[in-house]
Amino acid sequence: MSDTAPEKFKPYTRQTIKQARQWEWMDEELREAVQVVSHVLPFRTNEYVLDRLIDWNNIPDDPIYRLVFPHRDMLPPQEYAHLRDLVLVQKDERAIAQYVHGIRMRMNPHPAGQMTHNVPRVNDAPLKGLQHKYKETVLFFPSAGQTCHAYCTFCFRWPQFVGMDDMKFDARETTQLVSYLRTHPEVTDVLITGGDPLIMNTRSLAEFIEPLLAPELAHIQNIRIGTKSVAYWPQRFVSDKDADDLLRLFERVVASGKNMAIMGHYNHAVELRQEIAQKAVKRIVGTGATLRMQGPLIRHINEDPKSWAELWTTGVRLGAIPYYMFVERDTGPREYFALPLARAHEIFQQAYQMVSGLSRTVRGPSMSAFPGKVAIDGVAHIGGEKVFALQFLQARNPDWVRRPFYAKFDPDATWLDHLVPAFGKERFFFEEDEPMPRKVIHLATAHAPTPAARTEEPALAASNAA
Repeated sequence: MSDTAPEKFKPYTRQTIKQARQWEWMDEELREAVQVVSHVLPFRTNEYVLDRLIDWNNIPDDPIYRLVFPHRDMLPPQEYAHLRDLVLVQKDERAIAQYVHGIRMRMNPHPAGQMTHNVPRVNDAPLKGLQHKYKETVLFFPSAGQTCHAYCTFCFRWPQFVGMDDMKFDARETTQLVSYLRTHPEVTDVLITGGDPLIMNTRSLAEFIEPLLAPELAHIQNIRIGTKSVAYWPQRFVSDKDADDLLRLFERVVASGKNMAIMGHYNHAVELRQEIAQKAVKRIVGTGATLRMQGPLIRHINEDPKSWAELWTTGVRLGAIPYYMFVERDTGPREYFALPLARAHEIFQQAYQMVSGLSRTVRGPSMSAFPGKVAIDGVAHIGGEKVFALQFLQARNPDWVRRPFYAKFDPDATWLDHLVPAFGKERFFFEEDEPMPRKVIHLATAHAPTPAARTEEPALAASNAA
């Protein structure tokens, strides 16, 4: 297809979606679902997604339509009926807010210990805008990147977008990040995430990235950016007014001796069929940056192994690297999107069999659970028992990584918490270890400010305390 596409980004929300010409193509039941469910889940799309990625002759079953438009089945029938009455009949804003809050809280808004165990602490107070779950990698959430070009209905970061400020990760600048990294030489990777950092203009993004190039942070080898823009707004790399500036920023990171890694979120092959999306990939890798492809396996969206195989194969041809197939996390409207782990393994295996070795860099299906990233390696019969073969690809405790373990086969299980150990054991090996200590960072004597620090704040010295 031609890469003639909207040149100026135009988002649509619940308040403005009626302005889109496609709104008239939806029947009343679909329009009602958007207006009701979007009070619970974030809703935002744009003209590129509407015009180029959705097959409007196939709604509501089109995968990208289901990916961005809320559906009534994302809520239990009784919840939907009551919320519909509040929104469309009673129109009581206070009652709506109270009921919506209750729904959101039962949706497990921050899974896998994101707030309780992943956040470093300064004098036992949380360090705002950072997560440090795995030894080598720190996550950084710039406040200016707390939205996306369009929202996915399954997104496990949904609390970032719906006004739950007490559950939000955001940082206004990098001073505390740089100070923290100075005292943690074991950290090699910084993942800038959100939201989507590439919603920012290049000048703002550079203010977060350039301090990471300072000589005192030589131990930082990889700067990653998590982004859905490669699929939802590839113009960010091609035709936006500062697209060339963005690519020059990537080149500066590469020239500094670090790896610039774009963690591209793709959910379906159609997202990479567009000419402009393919051009975006080529421009990214042309800077010397790497583009890694990842996304979750989601019911109603991408259950077809052929779609995954096409996505990985096309990506490799363009210079991208297949990285992860995730299992949908235990948050949000999970009952709508979750697939049994056995089915997830079947889909991954079938897709894997369709591609060459160059695409077999992909790992999965992987659960980003509380103890770490757990991959389902297979289903086997051992000692007369049918089991899932599992391993940690990443873990809170590095000693757990690549250590195989086994769970009883359960055809209905959709998450690690649903599994029980095989062979009569009462607990998995990682449940028997000592609890992980909580990180507490104590303030040290202030150092002279450096250009990377940008403002005068005391450096942070690290210690571990139980």
